[in-house]
Amino acid sequence: MRVTIWLFLAVLISACSRPIAKFSIESEQMSAPAELTFDNQSQEAEEFLWDFGDGTVSSDPNPEHRYLQSGNYIVRLEARKGNKKSEMEKNIQILPPDICLIEIETEFGTILAQLYDETPLHRDNFIKLAEEGFYDGLLFHRVISGFMAQGGDPDSRDAKTGARLGSGGPGYQIPAEIDPRFVHHRGAIAAARMGDAVNPEKKSSGSQFYIVHGNKVTADNLRQMEARTGFTYSPDQVTKYEEVGGSPFLDGAYTVFGRVLSGMEVIDKIAAQNTDQADRPRSDIKMKIRVIK
Repeated sequence: MRVTIWLFLAVLISACSRPIAKFSIESEQMSAPAELTFDNQSQEAEEFLWDFGDGTVSSDPNPEHRYLQSGNYIVRLEARKGNKKSEMEKNIQILPPDICLIEIETEFGTILAQLYDETPLHRDNFIKLAEEGFYDGLLFHRVISGFMAQGGDPDSRDAKTGARLGSGGPGYQIPAEIDPRFVHHRGAIAAARMGDAVNPEKKSSGSQFYIVHGNKVTADNLRQMEARTGFTYSPDQVTKYEEVGGSPFLDGAYTVFGRVLSGMEVIDKIAAQNTDQADRPRSDIKMKIRVIK
């Protein structure tokens, strides 16, 4: 009989207990883009509602969240049990990145990339177009495995199947900013342009860019390239070419203005797609570009 009474009291106490919302964050100050994991330490709760302070919410007990922009955010956790609830909040600070960062979102995943401060004309133009939404919905319209994936032609938006692409732009070119420190290693981001016959100054397209996929490169390849083009490679550049590969035959002729920091597997997937005779993927690959700041 006593056991029954104690069981009854335990159930009654449990039913009357209120949830207690509690959580911790690995760090309350990080630089964008910041990926945070929230450790839910709530008690007596059955349901959870998170508000991350940037317009997004989650009901995951222990969520992860990615902040793309700097700022001060208030994170709120509401722990519920029946019609009872408890709340807790924390302030977190996301700092601006130390370097110029962008994200290129595709159906195959997201690419995080750096734009170089040493090529300010290309950097600033790319940021301007991205913030205007110029690139959103455009295609990677020219893809060659072992070479590169090219996009940024405004004519590619809603282009019909089989339409020839690659001639569009915002109506202007950008003066060349060819810097021998930046070469076409795998993952390099460079500006497309018209050929030397009509463009001897090597001016870049106002919007079209390519990301180097690349092939294996040896030191012998680079020595041959130096003899043929006069372009000189530093020891570090040679080592990196040997390690990751690239497309060195473009060095000194096109402006390299950025590099992929993470997400090269996305370019691998894009490069593996079936293409037509004009190197356009038979299934459209759209992009969306965000500036992280």
